[in-house]
Amino acid sequence: MGLDPGLRRLALGTLLAAYPGPIPPDWAVDLVADGLAGHTLFGTNVHDPAQVAASTAALRVGRADVLIAIDEEGGDVTRLAHATGSPYPGNAALGAIGDVALTRRVYQAIGAELAALGITVNLAPTVDVNTADDNPVIGTRSFGADPVRVAAHSAAAVSGLQAAGVAACAKHFPGHGATITDSHHELPTVDVPLSLLRQRDLPPFAAVVAAGARAVMTAHIRVPELTGTGPATFSRAVLVDLLRTEYGFTGAVITDALEMKGAAVAAGGVGPAAVRALAAGADLLCIGAKVDAALVERVAAEIVDALADGRLATSRVEEAAGRAAALAAWTRAAGASATATETDLGYAAARRAVRVDGVLTGLDRPLVVQLHTESTIAEGRVPWGLGPHLDGVQEVRVIAAETDQATLRGLAGDRPIVLVGRHLHRLPGGPELIAGLAADHPVTVVEMGWPAQWRPAGVRAFVTTYGASHANGRAAAEALGLSG
Repeated sequence: MGLDPGLRRLALGTLLAAYPGPIPPDWAVDLVADGLAGHTLFGTNVHDPAQVAASTAALRVGRADVLIAIDEEGGDVTRLAHATGSPYPGNAALGAIGDVALTRRVYQAIGAELAALGITVNLAPTVDVNTADDNPVIGTRSFGADPVRVAAHSAAAVSGLQAAGVAACAKHFPGHGATITDSHHELPTVDVPLSLLRQRDLPPFAAVVAAGARAVMTAHIRVPELTGTGPATFSRAVLVDLLRTEYGFTGAVITDALEMKGAAVAAGGVGPAAVRALAAGADLLCIGAKVDAALVERVAAEIVDALADGRLATSRVEEAAGRAAALAAWTRAAGASATATETDLGYAAARRAVRVDGVLTGLDRPLVVQLHTESTIAEGRVPWGLGPHLDGVQEVRVIAAETDQATLRGLAGDRPIVLVGRHLHRLPGGPELIAGLAADHPVTVVEMGWPAQWRPAGVRAFVTTYGASHANGRAAAEALGLSG
């Protein structure tokens, strides 16, 4: 016997699904018509602006107020520009610049692009305070390591996005910045007292609530004092007692993707994870990126079963679906803004973020060596580096731990070497390669990852970009005098 239609529609009203490819399949539109809250777009859904606009229009055939979300953080996390890299610097660069008004302008420009394409929710900004240099998943996505600075820029980012008519979703509550493992792969633990969270991790969330953020995203992290053995996504103490009661948040609580191991493994699958998240106080459930109609129906059926067996109260699911509907109503009322496009805004901002320790002289016709770095799941495989911006300069790409220094010296000859990398202090073989080459060769280092305190000895200059977006790459090439 099939699901009760009313209960199925109620369950669907709490779900953010996804679909493969550039054209929404019929089932994706049909589910919207049946009550699905919305879809999240990923890089695989994005070919060009006209195609994205056509896709969002097709989804609105199912229902006019469908939520259409995307991760468009700028910097290292971009879906619209996944083929080239973002034309905007990310949060670390904006935080380093320290101009709150600029941060608002950048996010309003991003919001205007999204609104013009029919996208209504940006799963941004990242407001985590990145206090761990070895954080594998936040890093340059953070405005910095100082809670006060992060709070100010987070509020500005929210204001900018929402001024463009796109709902902001601040993430990842109650703070992913102190983790040294990636919740896509496991359940990270932040074993600190609540007093430290209040001082270090929570101020940016207080700031975005005060700024009127329409949504907040949960973190699949374990904070034993609050969450016990499970993630914050499943913790009523986090989502209700802390976020809603203490901080006064009244918008929609959106989960991070439930397919991530930090949630799915803890619950025993995406369906049970959805039930536990709803019971804890979440309103809108991101199922994940790899979604088909069968998975959506399984999750909806799990929610309906939980209503029948008492794991979920009907009032709780009605409350969640109501908040999702209220978010959709806000996006329709806000509408797209008429903000003028500032075509060079991101590139100009990236130039302001570049920092140089040392001297950038004697760089005539260098050999540019880009050190390969694996991308995180959040970033995806997005092009980065100086390559697209070099004018008549030789570039090679190598794996640091597998590279013979003598070969690079021979290739460089009497030319200086520019080594380009991300998170070089923890790149396998990276510090050793730099030290070996710098011992007897003029070497300049360009760090495009999180700016840790580490500095290699013996190099002529150390250049920090605070990110690896297309804009950051161009800014670095210009600073080195290597662009056209």
